[in-house]
Amino acid sequence: MIFLRRVNVMTFAMCLSLLAGITQADDLTLSRIIASDHRLETNKTRDQYRHPLQTLEFMGIKAEMTVIEVWPSKGWYTELLAPFLKQGGGKFIAAGFPQHAGPKWRQTMQRNYIQWMAKSPAYYDQADIIELGPPDYWKLGTENSVDAVLSFRNVHNWLKGGYENNMFSAFYRVIKPGGFLGITDHRAYPDTDIETMKQSGYLSERLVISLAEQAGFVLEATSEINANKKDTKTHIKGVWTLPPTLRLGEKDRAKYLAIGESDRMTLRFRKPK
Repeated sequence: MIFLRRVNVMTFAMCLSLLAGITQADDLTLSRIIASDHRLETNKTRDQYRHPLQTLEFMGIKAEMTVIEVWPSKGWYTELLAPFLKQGGGKFIAAGFPQHAGPKWRQTMQRNYIQWMAKSPAYYDQADIIELGPPDYWKLGTENSVDAVLSFRNVHNWLKGGYENNMFSAFYRVIKPGGFLGITDHRAYPDTDIETMKQSGYLSERLVISLAEQAGFVLEATSEINANKKDTKTHIKGVWTLPPTLRLGEKDRAKYLAIGESDRMTLRFRKPK
């Protein structure tokens, strides 16, 4: 059974007051939202690696669209997408971790995410939150009902868990004909074997493209927006050696900070009409 919750709404006057913290209500462009004071400073510092404006523009996101963000984690992209879609008359849907299934840390993260959104209704009061993932949460909504599904650095988790096909099939069902799927993920060298991908967190572009194509999508465009030539992709603890995780702690910290976040593929797929 799919879970759906509407974030609590505060009074209209309070919402307007909080919105003033972003900018004037009639001028909430994506670039303004990215620069807004409502964002955590720790999130802003990562813009240099994630290029949110260029990435979302490449993926074709418009303010009037209905968009699902898959496994938003702590809400890095939610900070941008939810207020942008709200001000444009669109709809933001967060497909998060199941709250009563899977690893405890994911359940806790999902509860924290819901609580975080509820504390800032000016930005998130029109967002819907649903569950997606194993063992049996594979429905994202009515078939052919959303304009776009976006996933940021998640496919490697699905591959390791063995349910990557469930995910891509769920995306295909919910996206409208002519709608699209946007993917970014850590990029492996082309000849990397599956087991190394599972352990390192880096995936070949060919693998991700094939998963989407098997579900019925057509590759429409690729981008080097999130490429990082400094990333050798051969780290002791895989992609988690690099920031922001820095799994080795203080060991060679300066070296990995100098590399920055991982080399990433950025892909846009279309569901055929």
